[in-house]
Amino acid sequence: MNADSFKYKEITDVILRSFYEVYNELGEGFLESVYENALYIVIIGYGLCVERQKDISVFFRCKVIGKFKADLIVNEKVIVELKAVRIINPTHEAQLINYLKATNIEVGLLLNFCKRPEFKRFQPVRLGNS
Repeated sequence: MNADSFKYKEITDVILRSFYEVYNELGEGFLESVYENALYIVIIGYGLCVERQKDISVFFRCKVIGKFKADLIVNEKVIVELKAVRIINPTHEAQLINYLKATNIEVGLLLNFCKRPEFKRFQPVRLGNS
């Protein structure tokens, strides 16, 4: 897949630019909530709509079986999960993938404010009528 064909590339480009702005100013070592607050300020400064700690329900057979809070949802198109850990591990990735499965949102970014800032983009393939 060509990088120019990423879904919601314009939005994710702004989010990633904002991520590096926050990292360059704050560096590593803060709690996720500090990075979330800073990222919120920067992203809305670019004119995007951001919801913080949005409740999202998980359904099974039309019944709510669980709830979680997405760190940030940008323009109702991208879920952003923030971490401030030494290494992103498969559990962090699974968390974001499950958030995407539980919503109609198709793109997720996992941003890690660590010694070397890192990010991963998720755009799971949806099968059937979703």
